[in-house]
Amino acid sequence: MTFAATILTLYPEMFPGPLGHSLAGRALVEGKWSCETVQIRDFATDKHRTVDDTPAGGGAGMVLKCDVLARALDSAPAAGRAILAMTPRGKPITQQRIRELAAGPGVIVLCGRFEGFDERLFEARPEIEQVSLADIVLSGGEMAALTLLDACIRLLPGVMGAPSSGTEESFETGLLEYPHYTRPQEWEGRTIPEVLRSGDHAKIAAWRKLRSEEDTRSRRPDLWERHEGARVQPASGAQHETKEPDQ
Repeated sequence: MTFAATILTLYPEMFPGPLGHSLAGRALVEGKWSCETVQIRDFATDKHRTVDDTPAGGGAGMVLKCDVLARALDSAPAAGRAILAMTPRGKPITQQRIRELAAGPGVIVLCGRFEGFDERLFEARPEIEQVSLADIVLSGGEMAALTLLDACIRLLPGVMGAPSSGTEESFETGLLEYPHYTRPQEWEGRTIPEVLRSGDHAKIAAWRKLRSEEDTRSRRPDLWERHEGARVQPASGAQHETKEPDQ
């Protein structure tokens, strides 16, 4: 099954962009995924092909028009695919959600611009999932869409060389990944940790687990708190009432 990506954007020339290279590019050539763009401006009905207008109530910037966006979206049949709108107002995407998307038939991604979307689009099309990458604001949703697609594509069967490459990484177990080293053994007075040169696989595994926990606790206390909360959940898997459910 080919993972089919359809991107609704004002800048279709940005795709596949970097996804046409490296592992994603090879997978694209091999037909493991497909990339189609829809020019939102093609669905404007006036002679100026207007896609935005001033904010109701006043304010700076422009807002993408709901009627134009809806026509563009309706032109791309979902066929079981998730529909995502890239917006800083959305829920942060998680690796768990990425895995769910990668296991499906593909995605339709709506790229925001200007001040964002007319909210009535989401009221009229509740199937749209509003997502963000992080607590940052970009010039548009295209870069976020490229990142989201890359995260999905690398998990498709046959894209990565080693099957374990997709599981022994940050966020896959709820922790940050342990640090890595490679030759030369000594560099600027710094050496590779002795345990990694010992050949003792049990000790190496224990060291990596400990470093993952230590680094997560110090660098991402939010992840550590969530990880610890998951570890102490009842066997039934019931959520604590005070915990926010994972996205």
